[in-house]
Amino acid sequence: MNIEIKKLTPDLLEDYLYFFETDAHADNEYEDRCYCVCWCSADHRVETDFSSPEKRRDLAIRYVNSGIIKGYLVYHDDKVVGWCNANTKSDCLHCISWLRFMTSISTTEPNNKVKSIFCFTIAPDMKRKGIAAQLLEYVCKDAADDGFDYIEVYPNKEFVNVFHDFMGPVDMYKKCDFIFHEETEHKVIMRKYLK
Repeated sequence: MNIEIKKLTPDLLEDYLYFFETDAHADNEYEDRCYCVCWCSADHRVETDFSSPEKRRDLAIRYVNSGIIKGYLVYHDDKVVGWCNANTKSDCLHCISWLRFMTSISTTEPNNKVKSIFCFTIAPDMKRKGIAAQLLEYVCKDAADDGFDYIEVYPNKEFVNVFHDFMGPVDMYKKCDFIFHEETEHKVIMRKYLK
């Protein structure tokens, strides 16, 4: 499949917002436009209001324009069909989702630069076409080019459903040469060394 992958920049903000307002969660009855604002380099130890799609949209605009949300958009026929949230691990340790769900994961990385992948979202009509795997390969190459030592991912140990497994499946990471690093009660932490 012919796709184009672009690193999220402020000039792609409208594409990013449109994707989350239309296709990102079109098949998920539980999600109401997350805009991926809970996985970023913002310090959410200060109170932040995520209570409505409008408030999350406002945060997304601010976060994309200031580089707080980092990741990659996938285009097919000039339309966004996928998203991967990938950011420097050490910059994201105070985001709301890390503080709520990831505190049992080791954060000590002496002298290592780590890129974390937090989310994959593919448009419903584009799933099962290999887009997430192509996107993962692209993110790995980009991270290596940017001088990261490795990429870290956090899939669930057991498959729950496509909506709760937004961090990607273990098998996809195995196919891309990620190895097991540690585990928590519900997650495995896998890494791919880039040097």
